[in-house]
Amino acid sequence: MMMEHKMVIVVRWDLKLSAGKMAAQVAHAAVNCAFAAKRRTPDRFDRWYAEGQRKVVVKAPSLQELYAIKVAAEDLGLVTSLITDAGMTEIPPNTVTCLGIGPGPEAMVDKVTGHLKLA
Repeated sequence: MMMEHKMVIVVRWDLKLSAGKMAAQVAHAAVNCAFAAKRRTPDRFDRWYAEGQRKVVVKAPSLQELYAIKVAAEDLGLVTSLITDAGMTEIPPNTVTCLGIGPGPEAMVDKVTGHLKLA
């Protein structure tokens, strides 16, 4: 099967989250993006879903980089979801942890995330 659509979750690497905390934050971003895409870009969502819902997790070095990626993604018309933690466990309340992007066409998503390393 040819996969032409994907979702990318960009995690703030400077927070040094535990594996479990990072997984929970990534899941929040994936769910939020999926719901938003189903509403705002249903054709992209349907194609991504039919292709197997590919998700990739990458790392950003800082909050500033995360915000720059968010702006670039939105400028291309991609769905984004910024995740802010409630602060019940490892990090202070209202800490931005990650950014979900897409789902969208791979080439479009890669324009804003292709330079980032896998988490």
